[in-house]
Amino acid sequence: MTRVVLRPGESQQSLLKRFRKKVTRNQILSTVRKKRHFVPKSEKRRIAHRKAVRRERRRRWRTQRYQRR
Repeated sequence: MTRVVLRPGESQQSLLKRFRKKVTRNQILSTVRKKRHFVPKSEKRRIAHRKAVRRERRRRWRTQRYQRR
């Protein structure tokens, strides 16, 4: 659980800013979004495979683009 305590002389705005930074750094929201719905292992594998294919395609495209110049 992320906890942020108001420091002496600190404004509410800076407290909120610090809280948002902490939440972002700990990747809390992305974890919550991923766990919102159940995703079967087969679907996770399919998504991972698609991501890998896309990554490889992008990598090849970048190397080909630089070789042409």
